[in-house]
Amino acid sequence: MHTVSIQTTSKQYDVWIGEHVINQLHSFIQRKFVDVTKILIITDESVKKLHLKTVEKELSSLPVVTYTVPAGEKAKSFDVFYACLTYMLEQHLDRKSLVLALGGGAVGDLAGYVAASFMRGIPFIQIPTTVLAHDSAVGGKVAINHPLGKNMIGVFNQPEAVVYDTTFLSTLPIQELRSGFGEVIKHALISNSQFYQELTIKISDLSKVKVAYWSEILEKGILVKRAIVEKDERESNIRAFLNFGHTLGHAIEAEMGYGKFTHGEAVVIGMIFALRLSKQKYDLAFSIEEYIKWLKLLGYTCDIPGNLEIDSLINRMKQDKKSINGSIRFVLLKELGYPVLVEMDEEEIRKELVLFKGGK
Repeated sequence: MHTVSIQTTSKQYDVWIGEHVINQLHSFIQRKFVDVTKILIITDESVKKLHLKTVEKELSSLPVVTYTVPAGEKAKSFDVFYACLTYMLEQHLDRKSLVLALGGGAVGDLAGYVAASFMRGIPFIQIPTTVLAHDSAVGGKVAINHPLGKNMIGVFNQPEAVVYDTTFLSTLPIQELRSGFGEVIKHALISNSQFYQELTIKISDLSKVKVAYWSEILEKGILVKRAIVEKDERESNIRAFLNFGHTLGHAIEAEMGYGKFTHGEAVVIGMIFALRLSKQKYDLAFSIEEYIKWLKLLGYTCDIPGNLEIDSLINRMKQDKKSINGSIRFVLLKELGYPVLVEMDEEEIRKELVLFKGGK
């Protein structure tokens, strides 16, 4: 087991990473929440079948109830959020109760926001079951979606702990591995060239990555995020760097319809576009051609879906959380490991999107 300690302005907590770390959960809850009245596990339909019994067995002596939500981004709606709160009231949870988010990024986002809202806030623990959640489970951003934008309704709410049992990753389909690995790539590109080079050398088939190596690279990704979040918990400045690839990525997700295109795969396309802009603005020394070749080897789609309109994507990007007064801001790279936040002219973006969609 490896432990990464996170120290933000509002809270200190640990991230435990490794095989069978779920076995630490019961003792942690007993130490930290001596008088816990009830524990609510929020999970989704897919994870419930795969991992709920393991967690329930670990907590068999504690007062546990479970609420199941739809899998994927469908969980992050106001209706599901409201239904969770209704269930908590029906089950008589109180301010001494605890929420466990068992699942991927969508469940973590939803459960964290539910915990922050119930009785003005009760504690929660993240129990990620996907590669993607190594990014979303750490840092305290929790939210639900709105038809006009992804993650537009939410708060900052740090967990009490993150229990990252990497044995859960063995059940993931290849598409989910790709989605999560997209965020690992992001962490590498914004942090240092050595991390990125290691990934390109060691990984050519995501289905063959061993659990031990997943633990290693996920810890590296979490350390990148920690370094930024500890300096800027509420995204007043450098935390925006973690949105590299997300400006266009979120627009693609929203236009395709949440859940129809995975988050990480959309971010990969967004990163290619951001790298193209970085070359244009800063003459970034980076082979996009070699990058795309590697991504395609891993099974990624590297083009904007043909049915999406450029005007619609631009309008979505204007609603991005980094945008101010409708001006679009991108995270670009001056060099690998040196991100910057840049305000972009709309016509410049349109021109580059036309070239990108044309495959030129």
